Amino acid sequence: MAKGNNLLLRRLVCVLGGIGFLGWAMAAPAQTARPVKVIMITDMEGVDGIFDFELQCLPDKSPRWPESRKLLTEEVNAAVDGLLQGGATEVVVWDGHWDGDNLSVLDIHPKAGLLTGTHKAFDLDPSYSALIFIGQHAMAGAEKGILAHTHSPDGVQNLWVNGKAVGEIGLEVMHAGSYGIPTIMLSGDTAACKEIADLIPKVECAEVKSGVSRSAGLMLPHPVACALIREKARRAIERLPEFKPYQVSGPVDLKVEYTNVGEAPLKAREGFDRVDDRTWIVHGKDFMDAYARYVYH
Repeated sequence: MAKGNNLLLRRLVCVLGGIGFLGWAMAAPAQTARPVKVIMITDMEGVDGIFDFELQCLPDKSPRWPESRKLLTEEVNAAVDGLLQGGATEVVVWDGHWDGDNLSVLDIHPKAGLLTGTHKAFDLDPSYSALIFIGQHAMAGAEKGILAHTHSPDGVQNLWVNGKAVGEIGLEVMHAGSYGIPTIMLSGDTAACKEIADLIPKVECAEVKSGVSRSAGLMLPHPVACALIREKARRAIERLPEFKPYQVSGPVDLKVEYTNVGEAPLKAREGFDRVDDRTWIVHGKDFMDAYARYVYH
């Protein structure tokens, strides 16, 4: 065959090969992106505009309860919007205040699932990609923490995990970390933001109010707070690869000191050591073992 014909043949083979490869690529199934499933823990005391427990935080009893419920719902929905805009594929909202009867399927974001009803703790699983907090308060004794407490308004004075002081924020960050789930965002007051930043320095935080005392603070206008929450949630999910789970090496000692007012509900048995009239140590082979003993005592 002539030299020119050889060149022509080689070009024809290249073209046909390219067409074949293109056809294979078009026929091959596209890779499915990993779902980005987010668990959102909610509370009431950290919501913008909330400053008085009796006035605002008792479901169906506080004079301003309908307003409080609306404020919480709209913060939750703003966070869901931001998460979905940032790339989340599924959001589960855990109704975490009081007995879990604060949010309604009538008002919750139509693209969010709602975990509601009486429960002590929600058992996470590795299907979740991230944890966020909405309306979260600081731990008992936090400086200028609006309605700051740990588990009950006057029950727990201090709580430590392997010597580190924590509150509800720290416990749930560690809870999630035990399942390989990173915590990426929180909305609440200045004290709550400082508390979570001590655990996760680069966490996204929507600071919606700043405490003047335990029962007073400087609040953002509600629409501004919701816009801030939406933006922080979006940024958090976009930055998801930057976050790592907060994990505690075992064995774990969970030490809890109750107030003079709160009656210590723990009893002496295997895994529980009494330090004094108000203080107990709960021992576990790892964090989840100690945490489960404490929660389900």
